[in-house]
Amino acid sequence: MFADERGFFKETWSDPKYAALGLDVRFAQDSSSRSARDVLRGIHYDFRMAKLVQCLNGRIFDAIVDLRRDSSTYLQWEGFELTDRNHKQLFVPAGFGHAFLALEDDTIVHYKNSVPYDAAAEGAVSWRNPRIGIVWPLTGEPRLSAKDAAIPEDFLP
Repeated sequence: MFADERGFFKETWSDPKYAALGLDVRFAQDSSSRSARDVLRGIHYDFRMAKLVQCLNGRIFDAIVDLRRDSSTYLQWEGFELTDRNHKQLFVPAGFGHAFLALEDDTIVHYKNSVPYDAAAEGAVSWRNPRIGIVWPLTGEPRLSAKDAAIPEDFLP
């Protein structure tokens, strides 16, 4: 990244640089979302899809959970703060669920997806599934889509 008094310039993907880090993945689709504070999106999964996520504006608490039943880390989760100021990116491997909570208004999140989105391949787990136990930095109830609000709390794929 290069920054000066005018702002910054950053490279957000480089095949050779990321391959050297062990991320030998090709991306098929880019998507973006805009959220108000306290919007929680997820936990969504598509077992075919890997993602590279970054926050272009605002701040999010981003959570991933291992949903691979044969994995030694099945149902373990990790959380990360991604902001437009820390420029961090999060790689979400195929087989992981992904969710984020917008911590500021006008939060914009960008995703690079390894396969095109297919509603028939997408699944979801409740953001408050007790077997996963993500500790969300909430100050009240999150704002959910109707689809996410309807997911049974104890459902696992």
